[in-house]
Amino acid sequence: MGSEGLRERYVNPYTDFAFKLLFGTELNKELLISFLNALLPGEQIITDVTYLNTEHLGTQERDRRAVFDIYCENNRGEKFLVEMQKGEQAFFKERSIYYATFPIREQAVKGQDWDYGLKAVYTIGILNFIFSDDSGIDQFYHEVKLADVHTKKVFYDKLTFIYLEMPKFNKEEHELESMFDKWMFVLRNLSRLMVRPQALQERVFERLFRAAEIANFNKVELIEYEDSLKNYRDWYSVIKTAEQKGLELGIAKGIEQGIEQGIEQGIEQGIEQGLQQGLQQGLQQGLAEGKLEKQKEIARNMKQMGLATEIIAGTTGLPIDEIRNL
Repeated sequence: MGSEGLRERYVNPYTDFAFKLLFGTELNKELLISFLNALLPGEQIITDVTYLNTEHLGTQERDRRAVFDIYCENNRGEKFLVEMQKGEQAFFKERSIYYATFPIREQAVKGQDWDYGLKAVYTIGILNFIFSDDSGIDQFYHEVKLADVHTKKVFYDKLTFIYLEMPKFNKEEHELESMFDKWMFVLRNLSRLMVRPQALQERVFERLFRAAEIANFNKVELIEYEDSLKNYRDWYSVIKTAEQKGLELGIAKGIEQGIEQGIEQGIEQGIEQGLQQGLQQGLQQGLAEGKLEKQKEIARNMKQMGLATEIIAGTTGLPIDEIRNL
């Protein structure tokens, strides 16, 4: 098997294989260090990181398992969770907070007195989607901390959530100013590039482009990347198909319900006014039902792909019993 079937020169960093290759290996940890330093300007410079176990179990048997993309600590013992999110998930924010509890709890000193002194924990989400509740805000970088809602002052500065809405980053090469800009540009455009841009002349990017070049993969790596790329494309297709079907179904139901409600209201308020109000109300209800149908369609497709029921529930937000009955 060769790479002739792949048209891209460089890997797609949104695939599991490529993301862990570039940021989750000892060979390339220089890339992760550079990315974290660019992401956290003003913080003390990170000089080294140690990769930690990415699979964690809860403290009790009934607790869910957590599997992180990248989990490491720096030379000061501060913890970093770095997650690449291909698509929006139901309860994504809750999942993010849940994951952050593991590096907090594991700092407890067992078998001796402990004063609850904690090292900082950073949860970083690189998102290949836009938050559904951002109301059209252009800002793509979100830094979240515990804060007093009245004084607006940070209550606790050792727990930080950083979310990067990558579809909102649209700077061109000539607009890149900081290392952070350059890293965002690479993550957003890597698989579409055919040559290394002139703006990315730092040594760390030379290493990144060398590691990301598909032609340099051995046979095993190429097979693993092609499988990962297929999974990514299948996932993308499932989401887009379900969104389209859900929207079409929602609009159809909305129009049907709107006409029915319009006729009923038209008897009392006048046909024209009633139809307008009924259509509006029915369309809103129909879109809500369409969202539910979209979640069900995603769940059906994920079941066909052989994914576990718990994973489907975490992705769609549907109850496990309902998923089993689909």
